[in-house]
Amino acid sequence: MIDKIPVKKSWISGTISICIGVVLFIVLWRFPEVWGGFKTFLGYFDTLIFGCIIAYVVNPLTVFFYKVFKSIRSEKIRNAVSIGLSFGGVIILLAVALVTLVPQIINSIKSLITNFDGYVDSLTAMLVNLGVSKNVFDLSSFVESSEDILQSVSDYVSANSAVILEETTNIGKGVLQWVVALIVAIYLVADKPKLKAGLRRLLKALFAEDKYMTVSTFLKKCNTIFTNYIFFSLIDALIVGTVNFVFMSLTGMENAGLVSVLVAVTNLIPTFGPFVGAAIGGFVVLMTSPKNALVFVIFTLVLQLIDGYVIKPKLFGDTFGVSGLWIIVGVIIGGSMFGIIGILLAIPGIAVIDYIYKTYLIIALENRRKKHDTGS
Repeated sequence: MIDKIPVKKSWISGTISICIGVVLFIVLWRFPEVWGGFKTFLGYFDTLIFGCIIAYVVNPLTVFFYKVFKSIRSEKIRNAVSIGLSFGGVIILLAVALVTLVPQIINSIKSLITNFDGYVDSLTAMLVNLGVSKNVFDLSSFVESSEDILQSVSDYVSANSAVILEETTNIGKGVLQWVVALIVAIYLVADKPKLKAGLRRLLKALFAEDKYMTVSTFLKKCNTIFTNYIFFSLIDALIVGTVNFVFMSLTGMENAGLVSVLVAVTNLIPTFGPFVGAAIGGFVVLMTSPKNALVFVIFTLVLQLIDGYVIKPKLFGDTFGVSGLWIIVGVIIGGSMFGIIGILLAIPGIAVIDYIYKTYLIIALENRRKKHDTGS
């Protein structure tokens, strides 16, 4: 019966187009509610999604170790060694970073609070020397002393103990969720050959041979874009953070660990990230020494120029080639839809869309135009 339905008649295709248009209109009209419900639905799969993200990020390292230990004949042992070294190395690296940086960050925050009076006085003196009236920027009215900060913190903790307890519980649940996600990621990487074989079989069942090759090529290109972006972004952030830490340590600036971590993390955010890191880091340095703050800002600008025109091009090469305008658009849309994850993945997402546009859409439209012009 289904084969007898006249799907090639114009009124059938027109009806289908109208139905699709109506559904699209309703979705766009009620987009906040539809998108909110979709995000709520995705929330049930947070742990699985996090596990997939961890597996995807760690997988290149696993492939690297798999190639290094090619002398191991047993496939199971070789996979186990590769997975163990990659996940173990990442865990050890994060643990070392936490053990090294967390005490520095805590000490930096304590130093800021303890010496807040002196920082306010030095900043006020600098503004006065610049000709700014003290009545305009009366910083002493902001916080009378460092004891006020400690007292305010103590009062806040006492008044919001229930909220703090709830947030602490949520943090504990979040840590547990990431631990479970890590276990899921290990299983995903371990079963990667079976998962790839299953996906390959599914695609071959869905598409003809020529279409299958097209889809396979497209997925490989997307994988290359996202893998290169994630890997080289982490390398770039590590380089920028390390250079910043070395410079601040050599020049005797305080809070080098805290500021360098901020600079490295914000450097992962495309377009706006380096400016945010420079602003926050500059403010932290300003509280200890206005003169050092000026030096820090100048150094950060020079470092970002070198990063943008030397380091990033060397790392990324011609992998993306996306215009700055589309990157900004991608950051805005990705941030509004997916939050910080959308901002971080804006560039590879736009690169994939650009690849689809140039490789498939434009060519398809050009071929359609040629057929129309030739009358075929």
